[in-house]
Amino acid sequence: MSDSDGAAIGVIGGSGFYSLLDGITEVAVDTPYGAPSDKLLIGELAGRRVAFLPRHGRSHSLPPHRINYRANLWALRAVGVRQVVAPCATGGLRPEFGPGTLVVPDQLVDRTYGREQTFYDGEPRADGLRPNVVHIPLADPYCPAGRQQAVAVARRAGWEPQDGGTLVVIQGPRFSTRAESRWHAAQGWSVVGMTGYPEATLARELGLCYTSIAMVTDLDAGVEVGEGVTHEEVLKVFSENIERLRTVILDLVTELPAERNCLCSKALDGVDTGLLLP
Repeated sequence: MSDSDGAAIGVIGGSGFYSLLDGITEVAVDTPYGAPSDKLLIGELAGRRVAFLPRHGRSHSLPPHRINYRANLWALRAVGVRQVVAPCATGGLRPEFGPGTLVVPDQLVDRTYGREQTFYDGEPRADGLRPNVVHIPLADPYCPAGRQQAVAVARRAGWEPQDGGTLVVIQGPRFSTRAESRWHAAQGWSVVGMTGYPEATLARELGLCYTSIAMVTDLDAGVEVGEGVTHEEVLKVFSENIERLRTVILDLVTELPAERNCLCSKALDGVDTGLLLP
């Protein structure tokens, strides 16, 4: 890969976020963890090199529990990415978090199972390297600098965000039962999604900044009356808000600080991972 194929900022999301990039190059990245969801699409935006990765693949063929999260994050780091912006569709767990609400979460709860969630499991990789068992702190799972900038650009765009909140990540691909949804709400959690974990922890294990931007597409099943959330409803609300979400993402990408001095950038200081990170 040449230097021109590299990028310092990565965006993990659905279609539509890369159409404004200039000079797009498709880059296939091999990783020790298999193939990422798709080729990386790398281009330039306002003088900054950006790598876009469609989380579910460009044809949306990968359900949340089958995404190769380790390969995705490793591939982004391999092309030079050090800051990741991760928009996602979520269900609101409070009546005031209705469709169209933008949440910039500061906390995360994992309710998934069976997903590969660490690079440092002590198991030999396909290339013969064996990582050390490493325990990375994750008290604050999102980059504070990225969060602050995300809130600022959303406000400037006239889309007042919820600054902070807890994203609970469920296994999927099904939506929650009413009982599960009411339980999530009773815990004081804010929104529910299917893809934010283990993305956040894997990013931290690689020393990457990770900022989640959650757009509410529906009130989750236990919060509202009726038949509950449907996939068609989610897609409808998402499509209605895609342009302003894209505006927020693109503004955020151009305004992220070039120099990192946050907890994410120091996550691996003094840590012997046993691996040669790209």
